[in-house]
Amino acid sequence: MRVPLSWLREYVDLPATETGRDVQTRLVSAGLEVEAVEQLGAGLKGPLVVGKVLTIEELEGFKKPIRFCTVDVGTANGTGEPQEIVCGARNFAVGDKVVVVLPGAVLPGDFAISARKTYGRTSHGMICSSDELDMGDDGTHGIIVLSPEHEVGSDAIALLELVDEVLDIAVTPDRGYCLSLRGIARETAIAYGLPLRDPALIDVPAPSASGYPAKVSDPMGCDRLTLRTVTGLNPEAQSPIWMRRRLQKAGMRPISLAVDITNYVMLEIGQPLHAYDRSRLEGPIGVRRAQPGERITTLDDTERALDPQDLVITDDRGPIGLAGVMGGAHTEIADGGTDGDSGEAHGTTDVVIEAAHFDAISIARTARRHKLSSEASKRFERGSDPQATAAAAQRTVDLLVLLGGGSAEAGVTEVIAPSAPHTISMPAGHPDRVAGVTYGRETVVRRLQEIGCDVYGQDELVVTVPSWRPDLDAPNDLAEEVIRLEGYENLPSTLPTPPAGRGLTERQRLHRRVGRALAGAGYVEALSYPFIGDAVLDQLGLPADDARRRTVKLVNPLSDEEPALRTTLLPGLLGALRRNDGRGSHDLALFETGPVFRPTGDETVPVRLPVDRRPT
Repeated sequence: MRVPLSWLREYVDLPATETGRDVQTRLVSAGLEVEAVEQLGAGLKGPLVVGKVLTIEELEGFKKPIRFCTVDVGTANGTGEPQEIVCGARNFAVGDKVVVVLPGAVLPGDFAISARKTYGRTSHGMICSSDELDMGDDGTHGIIVLSPEHEVGSDAIALLELVDEVLDIAVTPDRGYCLSLRGIARETAIAYGLPLRDPALIDVPAPSASGYPAKVSDPMGCDRLTLRTVTGLNPEAQSPIWMRRRLQKAGMRPISLAVDITNYVMLEIGQPLHAYDRSRLEGPIGVRRAQPGERITTLDDTERALDPQDLVITDDRGPIGLAGVMGGAHTEIADGGTDGDSGEAHGTTDVVIEAAHFDAISIARTARRHKLSSEASKRFERGSDPQATAAAAQRTVDLLVLLGGGSAEAGVTEVIAPSAPHTISMPAGHPDRVAGVTYGRETVVRRLQEIGCDVYGQDELVVTVPSWRPDLDAPNDLAEEVIRLEGYENLPSTLPTPPAGRGLTERQRLHRRVGRALAGAGYVEALSYPFIGDAVLDQLGLPADDARRRTVKLVNPLSDEEPALRTTLLPGLLGALRRNDGRGSHDLALFETGPVFRPTGDETVPVRLPVDRRPT
């Protein structure tokens, strides 16, 4: 998760002197993995200004198209005269507002700008592209063409937000809420002891029967669905610079206004959304499991055969999206533009916004089954906030109305499967016993309330977990939250007292004697993964009734090609032998000692593995 510091300050009033490195230190202390702080615009020096193209002269006689332009940069050049610039790009015209770098400036990469003679003319500066300003992928790689309202000669460094710091955070699977500015801002606010402006705390209208029709056939797979409709969008409306820049800094490519807004809200609140072209929908939007033989073409133009376990979004014609993973190409938002013959604008004008909460395991398996990881699936499979769907849909509607000139329909569709808040009972002194530190009840309650929990009780606490923290499931999870917020560095280092015993067991001694004997004879110990597939058993030539063909299958294997636990050590050893021989090591001897797994027929899957002994 890439977090621009300028965006983070919108939700937490950090001291003006705090740098990205300072915030990194606080977040690392709170248990987040901040891998780097990127300095955007380091070394950038102006003048970099907004200019207006006055004339364009096409220069002939060169291998590629070259244009000699005059550009009005106001008084930024000290004379007020038009600036003469040679440029090879073709994606701008007379009257366009562009970004101009003048002599004396320095661009990213220590690229100094000066007047120079080229193609028989003298170029006093450059008309800039996003690549030259190191702005990230904008989908065009051409000259930056600004909207007409920007003033000629104004500072483009501030306009394009070129100077910023971006925190690159490696979000662990249990911290799905941190895949959003909302989540990172919450952790930052706690770390600094400052109030949080939660972007999800906005007024939302009550559900009504006049909203776009919906039908959820699998409430276990989708326990909450919100639909909103916006009509009359200007198909030529473009995303504003501030939105495009925030998306670019967060590592996403601007596409179109409607798509950019859904991506922006996803980054802001953590709730993935999808926008459908209403003119391409037929009938109610539904959520169900795929039927045998169904297929769908996703937004990446790939036709996919659906599995009956896939959760899909449908209309009357069938699947129109892989739920929580990727939408279908048939209902894709159409880009704006004008018809070449009539000059009329075309593109999507009416959209239906879908915000839903899907089962995390179902989405994870669908994404892996289709080898299709998306920004949406990364958030759903880690557990999104079911209570945020209405707020995210409202935020999307507000931005579409503000930036796209649309009108929000009054109807609001909400399909909700009843559920109770998750509560955990925990002794108030449990974090003290886990950490070996005396925190006290007041500290425990305060820390749990800071992360959004409601806490009741005295000696025995009843804790209601916030909807955005599905990872909090047991007293030890709550104890971990208290410990990390109080600081892992404050835990004392104490050596545990080993229990009295009689040394190694006879089996352990035999194990070590065998290893020493083989190593002394020139063998090298190899360690291999304990997973196999049926193909390797066929390669070993095992008969059909061989006991080693009876394997224990994993419910959630790392690889579909190796879904079972090994019943013999030979496949791993032969694989290691083959790899070493293929790399030129022809004189070697390998051995391995390790467990094999033979099914008994009465295996059961425990709800929670014990920690006081090794698994059977």
